[in-house]
Amino acid sequence: MSRTFDVKRQGAFTTIAITGFILLYLPILVLGVYSFNASESLSIWAGFSWKWYATAWANVRVQDATFRSLQLAAIASVISTTVAVLAALATTRGTPWRGQNLMSAMINQPLMVPEIVTAVALLVFFAMIKQATGYTGMGYLILAHTAFCIPFAYLPIRARLQGMDLSLEQAAADLYAPPAKVFFHVTLPLLYPGVLSGAMLAFVISLDDVIITEFLKSAGQDTLPTYMLGQIRRIITPEINAIATALLALSVLMVLAVFFLSRKPTEE
Repeated sequence: MSRTFDVKRQGAFTTIAITGFILLYLPILVLGVYSFNASESLSIWAGFSWKWYATAWANVRVQDATFRSLQLAAIASVISTTVAVLAALATTRGTPWRGQNLMSAMINQPLMVPEIVTAVALLVFFAMIKQATGYTGMGYLILAHTAFCIPFAYLPIRARLQGMDLSLEQAAADLYAPPAKVFFHVTLPLLYPGVLSGAMLAFVISLDDVIITEFLKSAGQDTLPTYMLGQIRRIITPEINAIATALLALSVLMVLAVFFLSRKPTEE
């Protein structure tokens, strides 16, 4: 009699799982604990203190980098989510069209290609544009982050569209509602959990990005992750621990929001 395979019944599954979680999260826990260290040493505990958070908060360069990161992530998430909604509608609504699979592959390309390859390709492409136009502003980072974030916004939106009941949209169309009215009054209200999930996920991906930003930024365009990378190359202080912990907390909150928004449709 054959038995159904269950990975949880395999030998040492619990031990391996616990070991994996420890290796993943123990360094993060240590980072968070030592962000409250009163000492200037990274390895010697000298008592609990908020001073490194206060130091980071008062650092003008940290403030500038934080504002730039939030601004860049917000713009990139709005644009990428808008494009992702249009792409998801094109690939899930209506009859299948020639080249649809190719289009889906192109949308998901940033997920399949190593990020450093995308960064180098964008660097070469934008270098030619800079040489031709002389423009060196934030537009390059916005375009690059938008292109990289589109698939992350596209996946939850497309999943939501595929799981939606078409009867309400069909009923609205039968009542002679034009396509735009059907979308804004029927489809979009039903789609909003997926849209919010995609937007938040795109925001987190843009906020945490290092490689593409490091390759494409010009002078004075440091984001918070690239500022931290630059400081680590010079000298590591507990201030970096505090900044990293705050950035981690924001990312975790956004990911949790995405998780709960993604779960909601399955519980209705």
